[in-house]
Amino acid sequence: MLRICIYPKDVVILTGKSERYGREIISRIKKAEMKEKRQPVTVEEFCNYMRLDSQQVLRLLNDRR
Repeated sequence: MLRICIYPKDVVILTGKSERYGREIISRIKKAEMKEKRQPVTVEEFCNYMRLDSQQVLRLLNDRR
């Protein structure tokens, strides 16, 4: 099953940074995308913001399950 949403713990896995950093990145993306707090951030939005290849990110996240 492919992932659609990304969470702070996923950001930790991808960047090697702290969970606080993961929450901050998610918050920045929501602000940049003009999303409300309750709206999730997609993997695609994360990849665009961080300038990462979405296929590699999805592969890594799905392999971690």
